[in-house]
Amino acid sequence: MIRGAVAVIQREGRFLVIRRSRHVSAPLKYCFAGGRIERGESEAQAVEREIHEELSLQVIAEKKIWHSQTPWGVDLAWWEVSQPTREPEPNPREVASCHWMTPQQMLDLKEDLLLSARHFLEAVARGEIQLSSQA
Repeated sequence: MIRGAVAVIQREGRFLVIRRSRHVSAPLKYCFAGGRIERGESEAQAVEREIHEELSLQVIAEKKIWHSQTPWGVDLAWWEVSQPTREPEPNPREVASCHWMTPQQMLDLKEDLLLSARHFLEAVARGEIQLSSQA
């Protein structure tokens, strides 16, 4: 089973969303930042490493808020992380662009939004996931 970790970063009612580069799986799809958990790595360590690799940000994984499994068999751990102290700088090998988006803006992306992100937003809307209020 492939295991992944996803970072949920929110500010003023918006989530930090990436558009994946052309060079990775699911090219040019929008999603939350994150990636594969490497052997010997905890979920929290994976989230922190992936955010650094993808967006050149130092964050701390604060709280696991959800768990899901994708239809294609990836086991995902969703983590809220600390607020970045500066704006992200996308690594072009992995990230085409990054954006601060409301949940509705994300849902309006339709098929361009990765299915796992849509499922997360739907679970938040149903009250299944409690998010910390972050400024």
